[in-house]
Amino acid sequence: MAATAKPLAALLLAALALLQLVSISSEARRSPAVTAHTPAVLTFNGFQRGESGGGASACDGHFHSDAERIVALSSGWLRLDGTRRCNRMIRITTHGGRSVLAMVVDECDSSRGCDDNIVDASAAVWKALGLDIDVGRVRVTWSDA
Repeated sequence: MAATAKPLAALLLAALALLQLVSISSEARRSPAVTAHTPAVLTFNGFQRGESGGGASACDGHFHSDAERIVALSSGWLRLDGTRRCNRMIRITTHGGRSVLAMVVDECDSSRGCDDNIVDASAAVWKALGLDIDVGRVRVTWSDA
């Protein structure tokens, strides 16, 4: 019986690992479809070393200045036709009609607690949109530029 327990345990571990991968990839796909006016929640992120963004940006492995108009997108939105939106520009628009272009440099990881509808933006994006960072969360729309 002990001889069959090891292969069975290995098979069970492999099955659990596969289920975890499927769960992570399906979670990333829950972000709403990208349209000309994709609804999202704008949040604040610091992209400099030691700030709220954590580590270096997923797209280029670098830290970025708060003066840059940059964003991190929820996992499902970071992917574009099998590739990634890294270093691509997006247009973010407030409900008041003010808009700004920003470059995608990072991922807001949906498998680690980031909601599936987040555009996590630098201070420069918030400033360009005339928004108060202290509000924390603002409904916006975005699209590929």
